[in-house]
Amino acid sequence: MNSYTLKSKAIPLNTDYDVIVVGGGPAGCTAAAAAAREGVRTLLIEATGSLGGMGTSGLVPAWCPFSDKQKLIYRGLAAKVFETLKAQMPHVQADAMDWVPIEPEKLKRVYDDLVTEAGASVLFLTSLADVERDEDGNVTAIIVLNKGGLQAFRAKVYVDCTGDGDVAAWAGAEYQKGDAVTGELQPATHCFILGNVDDYAYLTGPNLHGDNPNSPIHEVFQSGNYPGIPDTHICNNLVAPRSVGFNAGHLWDVDNTDTFTVSNAMIEGRKMAAAYRDMLADVQPTAFGNAFVMSTGTLIGTRESRRIIGDYILTAEDYMERKSFEDEICRNSYFLDIHGTKEEQQSGTGSSLTITLYGPGESHGIPYRCLTPRGLRNVLVAGRSISCDRRVHGSVRVMPVCLAMGEAAGLAAALAASQAEHDVHAVDVAHLRQRLQEEGAYLPDIGADAVEVNTGEQ
Repeated sequence: MNSYTLKSKAIPLNTDYDVIVVGGGPAGCTAAAAAAREGVRTLLIEATGSLGGMGTSGLVPAWCPFSDKQKLIYRGLAAKVFETLKAQMPHVQADAMDWVPIEPEKLKRVYDDLVTEAGASVLFLTSLADVERDEDGNVTAIIVLNKGGLQAFRAKVYVDCTGDGDVAAWAGAEYQKGDAVTGELQPATHCFILGNVDDYAYLTGPNLHGDNPNSPIHEVFQSGNYPGIPDTHICNNLVAPRSVGFNAGHLWDVDNTDTFTVSNAMIEGRKMAAAYRDMLADVQPTAFGNAFVMSTGTLIGTRESRRIIGDYILTAEDYMERKSFEDEICRNSYFLDIHGTKEEQQSGTGSSLTITLYGPGESHGIPYRCLTPRGLRNVLVAGRSISCDRRVHGSVRVMPVCLAMGEAAGLAAALAASQAEHDVHAVDVAHLRQRLQEEGAYLPDIGADAVEVNTGEQ
């Protein structure tokens, strides 16, 4: 690729904040709220015009489970977001914990209130452009771009909630991405909402989900009469009156760090949404005959990109062993949800990587060390780009656990910002865990078999 050398010029520098969170998805929102709650000056920078990421701009139609099949385990700020939204959706039962629908416009306001009422500032429509660091692994400034042009921001601690690990990677952190041999990434999905749906016909008609062997999607795909339908993946939920949200179909060869592939996928995804609408109007005319594509996501549904290498790499073996850690900052019980290759998805076999379901009450811990990038002193990572192997990434990438990780990262950032060296690796983890428990986090007592922090085990 050709190169171009930028001319040297001075740009404005803002030093008003102690903690800067980059990325306003679930992890970023709870990180900003948790940091500000501790009394440090906090800024949340978001590239779009709303907070919430995939649950709002991405139109994901339902939360992944918040329970371990017995009780709510994503608590603290995660539960606050979940319960606040649920209370505003009359068609959702008050005690529902799993696969609860999301009304995206209401959720935007929930996140707005969460962050601003905690005292954090928000900067919308602002993209990360570059990261500056010194030889000791300290990020010295981030460069952003918005309508004001290029600007620099300097803080004591930075929390990378970009989903792709942009801050950490651009600062020089090691990372992994995709399959170790082929580099292939999980496929993306472009979610959408159909409006003017007949609620009664939809709710009393056949379950459309691909896990239902009697779903019409199987006959539709096998018939070949609907070339715009790529496979049998069709999650769907009533998100509001006469409005059904869809997480349906797959888009392959999409790399969220390559904007050309994302741009092509969004064009294709909008075509796909129209194809689903037309197909559903054919096979379920009572429910969908008068439906229309009301909205498509302004974010593509990315499932996988960079995984930043931290002080500990969480593994699928940790997941299988239901492992606990002395420095765990949350628990997780979601299954290994890995969307397979094009051949696997279209053949109906799913991913060749093992998918394991926990039993009731089972979960595993996520260590604080998965949030601390190797080689960087004042940067934390939260969300789907934490330090983990590819298999367990299929579990820790979803919104409930990202909310929980974000709260821990924000609280840890505030603690590090109050220290002289601002070293996130030197945070008192016992104190961090105590503060999380005080704020309602689910952190049960650690047993004698917990992995010690100083073992160096990877």
